[in-house]
Amino acid sequence: MAQEMYFEDFYIGQMIHSAGSYKVTAEEIKEFAQKYDPQPFHLDEAAGEGSFFKGLAASGWLTAAIVMRLRVESIPVFGGMIGAGVEEMRWTLPVRPGDTIRTEIEVVGVRHSASRKNYGIVRTRTLAYNQNHEVVLRSTVNFLAPLRGSL
Repeated sequence: MAQEMYFEDFYIGQMIHSAGSYKVTAEEIKEFAQKYDPQPFHLDEAAGEGSFFKGLAASGWLTAAIVMRLRVESIPVFGGMIGAGVEEMRWTLPVRPGDTIRTEIEVVGVRHSASRKNYGIVRTRTLAYNQNHEVVLRSTVNFLAPLRGSL
């Protein structure tokens, strides 16, 4: 993992590309659905074919979890990435077995926290793409980053 980052390392317009990518399997789509989102189009290929999705589709929440993993692997915030709210999350295309997901994250805001003096708030806009360069998820997420030397 790259050198740990502090609030001062983030700036508006900064682009962070995922350190890697993530290949989705049919097995994990079904396993996640069985545990957390047991809808037919997430659990069974045949049911998926007859659905709105016209095939097995990952839960949007699985897609969000994959994107979170890519964010954490790509933005090594000192002490860990502490969530400070999701402003927007849109699933724009279904994620299918065999899709490979990558992210592009843009820093769109930075400000000192009024209530947590040792932290700043970083606002980011994330686009997640499949292997065809199609956006599958769009989100705006805030996280806390410690000020250098404050902890």
